[in-house]
Amino acid sequence: MTRASPGTQRFRDRTHAGRLLADRLRDYAGRPDVVVLALPRGGVPVAAEIARALDAPLDVFLVRKLGVPGREEHALGAIATGGVRVLDTKLVESLKLPAEWLEAIDAKERRELERRERAYRGDRPPPDVAGRTVILVDDGLATGATMLAALHALRADEPAKVVVAVPVGDPDVCERLRVVADDVVCVLTPQPLMAVGLWYEDFSQTSDEEVRRLLDRARRPPVARALGTVRPLRGEASDYDDLVERATRARFVLIGEASHGTQEFYRERAEITKRLIAEAGFTAVAVEADWPDAYRVNRYVRAASVDSTAEGALADFTRFPTWMWRNVEVAEFVTLLREYNDALATTTPKVGFYGLDLYSLHRSMEAVIEYLDDVDPDAARRARERYACFDQFGRDPQVYAYEAGLAGAEPCEEEAVQQLVELQAMAGRTEPTEPDERFFAEQNARLVVDAERYYRAMFRGGVQSWNLRDRHMAETLGELVAHLERTGAPGKVVVWAHNSHLGDERATELAQAGQLNLGQLVRERYGDEALLVGFTTYEGTVTAASDWGGPAERKRVRRALPGSWEELFHEHGPGRFWLEPAELRGRRLERAIGVVYRPETERVSHYFLARLADQFDAVIHIDETHALEPLEPSSEWKVGELPETYPWGV
Repeated sequence: MTRASPGTQRFRDRTHAGRLLADRLRDYAGRPDVVVLALPRGGVPVAAEIARALDAPLDVFLVRKLGVPGREEHALGAIATGGVRVLDTKLVESLKLPAEWLEAIDAKERRELERRERAYRGDRPPPDVAGRTVILVDDGLATGATMLAALHALRADEPAKVVVAVPVGDPDVCERLRVVADDVVCVLTPQPLMAVGLWYEDFSQTSDEEVRRLLDRARRPPVARALGTVRPLRGEASDYDDLVERATRARFVLIGEASHGTQEFYRERAEITKRLIAEAGFTAVAVEADWPDAYRVNRYVRAASVDSTAEGALADFTRFPTWMWRNVEVAEFVTLLREYNDALATTTPKVGFYGLDLYSLHRSMEAVIEYLDDVDPDAARRARERYACFDQFGRDPQVYAYEAGLAGAEPCEEEAVQQLVELQAMAGRTEPTEPDERFFAEQNARLVVDAERYYRAMFRGGVQSWNLRDRHMAETLGELVAHLERTGAPGKVVVWAHNSHLGDERATELAQAGQLNLGQLVRERYGDEALLVGFTTYEGTVTAASDWGGPAERKRVRRALPGSWEELFHEHGPGRFWLEPAELRGRRLERAIGVVYRPETERVSHYFLARLADQFDAVIHIDETHALEPLEPSSEWKVGELPETYPWGV
């Protein structure tokens, strides 16, 4: 580190400073593992010279301070490129900030961060720095607060080494940063510093346009990374032999989907599940569906209902999106489960079909009362009186969500809890002939409690409602396993849900905002007894709506964005394959299409950053996929989306 004497010559401008700083960093020249990241905006011209001299890629790393309410100059944390959030937990605890306040501060700064990301980077993803040497550059260090926040945030991406490089900085600040960085290079360290701008002849503000120009000039294609061992999918019986063999040691196999409307995801998932049932002793399929709707299917596959066909058993799936379960692939799978169970010996436990979700507030209340009407009419009367609390809000749970969540109406939480407690206390006193029925009723009562809390949390924003929903799914899964084991069946369950629920949330940028999910909770509770499987696709068609509650449409899926896992698989895979992603280092974009697909806002609406190696144990990639066929296709679905070349057809 060089100390500046009173007569030290100043830098002409940031470009001149970058050239001098690059000379101090020449040991990093020509190394394929080096990436240069600049703190905008002033750090970009400096970093551009360094990247050019070292022949290294250049990108920006944005940081936004999270200020203490009323004292915004004091930082309680920061957010940074890639969705990373760093908090001063001791300060947050000492201030006793409500979680809602923290989420509001985060949301405000994240909007500004995302605006700047779009301005500088467009649709390009943040750089992949895992295992790489990062040179983090700014035009000077005064207090070092922004650089410190950037360092902490960057560590979350697991770089091999971080070097802080600045033309000028306060000597004490440069020394303090050495505790966090692997190396600190400050060309000038005058004492006193006074202000960074005093050490430049030209310290005019860097414009957004100049930042974009420098980044465009320095842009280079990312270095492709090997996929490791891939297993091609050839449509043969042996395609999933290794995956099934690994799954035999698990109690839970969670199989995801990258959209709710892709035929191949459902088909391959069903194929794997059939083998797990037949070869590995799995006795239940638990899906991202409402508990009472799925239970009608459960009765059908166990030959305990009046339904004569799978299509009839799926008739209770009337809530949007109906195509998610009322589709050709699910009907075929349900038929197969019924045939499998029918062929079993009478003493062999049958395979069940269960729902994990909690949207069925009113349907579940009705199911509780119907059960009690059969076993204890007095208890049924009390249940009606308690659940009557919800009647004032009508049948739409969104009305209850608004009135009890925001408008100040008295919630029905106490009545829902009382009903669950009474039903649980009845266990052992009043048992139906079929033990599944009491479990079905008790789970409905538990669902009412959780759904009430979920709908009340909906209008508060943040991640609370998502977390309540996934905690409910995890608890339902635990209760289901306990029930299966009580009734003599092996507690081995295949779970079907979206990737966003089943991939470990801790490996995604969403975890930085406090979001958790079912896959994470199952891993935390059951460890190696859980196997998490995800799906990806590069392009094709999908069944989805344009807006919530809209009709099912057959929409074209755009080609995956540059810098995404899907693009990597498209460029380096055989088209249809599965792999174990443990060797795939770093973070990339991952696409998630739910029941709504908005290709016009693809990056914002359908992508997040993820470390695939930590998110899943196995990933199945199908390069081109096709829309799931609803049992009752709408006119919009039949017509499909017009090609982008219409009307020329080229």
